[in-house]
Amino acid sequence: MEKEKVDKIITDYLQKIYGFSIKKSYLYDEAEELCSQIVEQLYTSLLKANEIFNIEGYVWRISEHTYAKYVSNKKKHEGISLDGIQIPYYDEYSFEQDTGDRIYRLREEVAFLSQKRRQIVYDFYYKNRSIEEIAKQLQIPEGTVKWHLNKARNELKEGFSMERKIGKLGLNPITALSYGHSGNPGRNQGPESYIGDKMNLNIVYSVYWEPKTLQQIAEELGLTPVYIEDKVSFLEENGFLVKTSGNRYTTYVQFLPTKYSREAKENCRKIQLKIAETLVKEYVPLIRKAVSDVDNVYIPSGNREVFEAAAIFYAISNKCSVHSGRDLSKYDIKTTAGGDFVATIDLESKPIDPDFKSTLDLPSYGACGSMTRTSVKYPSVYSWSIDTRYDIRQGAWMNNLYTDYEYVYEFIRGMISDNPANSEKFARLKERQFVTDNKVNIMMIKGGANDFFDKIPSLDENLKNELVKDALEYATMETKYYPPQMHDLVIAWTLGGFIGTTVALMVMDILYTNGTFKPITEKEKITANLIMFSDTLPNE
Repeated sequence: MEKEKVDKIITDYLQKIYGFSIKKSYLYDEAEELCSQIVEQLYTSLLKANEIFNIEGYVWRISEHTYAKYVSNKKKHEGISLDGIQIPYYDEYSFEQDTGDRIYRLREEVAFLSQKRRQIVYDFYYKNRSIEEIAKQLQIPEGTVKWHLNKARNELKEGFSMERKIGKLGLNPITALSYGHSGNPGRNQGPESYIGDKMNLNIVYSVYWEPKTLQQIAEELGLTPVYIEDKVSFLEENGFLVKTSGNRYTTYVQFLPTKYSREAKENCRKIQLKIAETLVKEYVPLIRKAVSDVDNVYIPSGNREVFEAAAIFYAISNKCSVHSGRDLSKYDIKTTAGGDFVATIDLESKPIDPDFKSTLDLPSYGACGSMTRTSVKYPSVYSWSIDTRYDIRQGAWMNNLYTDYEYVYEFIRGMISDNPANSEKFARLKERQFVTDNKVNIMMIKGGANDFFDKIPSLDENLKNELVKDALEYATMETKYYPPQMHDLVIAWTLGGFIGTTVALMVMDILYTNGTFKPITEKEKITANLIMFSDTLPNE
């Protein structure tokens, strides 16, 4: 190309080249040095060229190439550039476009590298450490460091050219309606202590339907891996995430379905209502007879029906379970705080058949239990309870403290009195209404819990199998709302709980409606389905 034409091109683009250099530099001295190198390289190249049809694209390519060489030689432009990595360019590139977006995108792609690879890139390019230094620091061969750098370059080029899409959870994260657990929560509370944080909750849910790598979890949430690495490690350490093949994670937390069939639920309730009617006729009389000779019992109201109702509720909730024979150990979440439980998360759920018209008008069958509490301080102290609409206790398992029963024990033994020294204990007993007007308001049995519960007969196996013959079909249908790794739990719990607290509540409804038991009073609702065991009864 003729010198006069080259001079004109340089003159026309000098200001733009200088602007490009300014954006790539932190200091004006650096910008001037980079600009002069670009002009020198461009001038030499243009003189050698024959005809160029896209001058601006050509100037852009020379500028980027020179800038890459400049960074490689100087390595002091921290936080922006990487040796050997060129941002993709296009012939239609305009120097007027904002390269700040590209710089941000490059930094973002670095954050999507794996932890080790990201550290190596940072140390080599941003902290100017040698291959040898990095290898010693990470205790890996120098060849491995070079391999990681090469892989990082390829991943960054690929990532920069692809369109990263935010996953569904990044745009519409789930929200838990409630948290539940079956087992021992340990020193902390239940699953809410670990996934009550919305990000932790969505990290776990992101691998529920399909195992994912750390990078895939990050993309699903619209975040960079560096932002969630610690959270993923925390969740894995505490059992909420489980690593599978290919460094992918899954979870055995049970998320209740976001879809359900009203018709199927109603058919299930109809089956359970029939079971309840059968139990009232054939099982309840056996339970009442079994506990009829228990005389070492304290009943605040003196109404023995409240005591019998508790025994019936315990029997149906604990002695009628159908065992699937499946190994459910993988569902036990073992936390570093000593927790060992199955976690259940309730999500907003919508019917797949919203126009279905129910033929039943049923009350709530919600329940919290069975809850047991023991005492190391007083070995004879033990309690069993289930919270339902038949009692007025508040706070469910979180408000059911083992110390409540220790305080009751100390009260009946005369170890404490209502004075300033014991004000906190009495405030707690009065809050729960376990003691009012100097009187204990909960049922108590003198002796061991096992001795009492062993008196209660189990449901006949033949009758049990007959009653739940439709349960397996229902349980199998329910699995379609769950991912494959949850099917064993769903089937086992559906079968095991088919005759459980729901049927127990149905039995209570029948007994209180047909006149077998007279209506329960508000005072009796303090202790309904709650029995404390100890070696001493009130007034002894």
